[in-house]
Amino acid sequence: MAEFEENVSAQLEKSKSQMKEIETLAKGNASQAEIDAINGLKNKRQEITNKLQDLKTSADTKAKAATLTDLAKFNDSLGQVVTKLKSHAATKTPGQQK
Repeated sequence: MAEFEENVSAQLEKSKSQMKEIETLAKGNASQAEIDAINGLKNKRQEITNKLQDLKTSADTKAKAATLTDLAKFNDSLGQVVTKLKSHAATKTPGQQK
């Protein structure tokens, strides 16, 4: 269980820095859909964090598998949003940047 917790905690910590990067990229440049996606990612990260806390007192292997599945989906979504925001930033002309 300790290895599982360490793995999930490490991934959540990494996602925390990615979320900061996303928020920086999104400032003033994100569409409403992208803002909604960012807010959804924040909520999902919090859900996974809560599940991890619950699992610390449980030995439920199905819950562990569900948490890993949620974490994988979260990381995929996070990567997609980062890529999209970086693409937006890269396509702006110098006169458009703030």
